[in-house]
Amino acid sequence: MQDYKTILGFLTIAIALVSYSFYFKGIFFGNTKPQPFSWFIWSVLSGVAFAAQVTENAGPGAWITGFTAVVCLTISIIASFKMDWRFKMVDWLSLFAALAALILWHYTSNPGLAVILVSLAYALGFIPTFFKAYYKPGEETDITFALNSIKFGISIIALNSFSVATWLYPATLFLLNGLFALFLLMRRRKIKPV
Repeated sequence: MQDYKTILGFLTIAIALVSYSFYFKGIFFGNTKPQPFSWFIWSVLSGVAFAAQVTENAGPGAWITGFTAVVCLTISIIASFKMDWRFKMVDWLSLFAALAALILWHYTSNPGLAVILVSLAYALGFIPTFFKAYYKPGEETDITFALNSIKFGISIIALNSFSVATWLYPATLFLLNGLFALFLLMRRRKIKPV
């Protein structure tokens, strides 16, 4: 019975490898310009969500959350070396909101509440990337966000246990990544020169 969950866990990692290969290719060829604040926030939050999922026996469905934390941190580091260091107020507000959610989780010691706070902070961490993509949608890789949505959808099926602590974070990422991929496609069509 659990064999299919292990297969799905490996499938999410395989999708992630394909997904992020497009993103890294875009970074190194100068087409993709990630917002370092968002990627740093996502790495921290994914790490916290992964810890909460492991605590709640999420199994193979959690593997992708841990893998994503490492990749997000890597992208954040690369982006910080390649990007102009002028950040907007919304960047700082998103970072402080993410850190506030982590501090609140520390004092609650409740994995379910932790994941609620982390999911909210993840959404807030998307704000800098959203603003950047609104004006420069060509600087993001839509296929990466579309595949990320798919991998997190599959990861929910691969979970060993279902509680707020295990399913809410991947469900949030499934929804936000999918919506962001659609947003990128719509913005590109709207600003595409005729």
